[in-house]
Amino acid sequence: MENQPFFASLFESYFIALGVLLGGSIIGALAAFITGKPPLTEVFRLSNLIRIWAIIAAIGGTFDTVYSFERGVLDGQTKDLFKQCLLILSALGGAQTGALLINWLTQEHVS
Repeated sequence: MENQPFFASLFESYFIALGVLLGGSIIGALAAFITGKPPLTEVFRLSNLIRIWAIIAAIGGTFDTVYSFERGVLDGQTKDLFKQCLLILSALGGAQTGALLINWLTQEHVS
């Protein structure tokens, strides 16, 4: 994500997290259907389990982020630190949006 404009990276981070969460949950539901488990319950359960992995996939792994934080704190490059925080927040937003969509579609939270 270093070679492209920052706002493009923000949108990319958001939609990668959204896509990983939705895609992983839906494919997992297909596997649940094949094995005889209730698909909607599995979609809801999987969306909660893979949320952190969607965020990690969206920010491009952990080492680049840690390196950027190190530069921001130790070298005084607060601009890089701020950008990484915004990228992480964007990925968090994408994962949260995906989880909310799944909650609305499955209605598993309603008793």
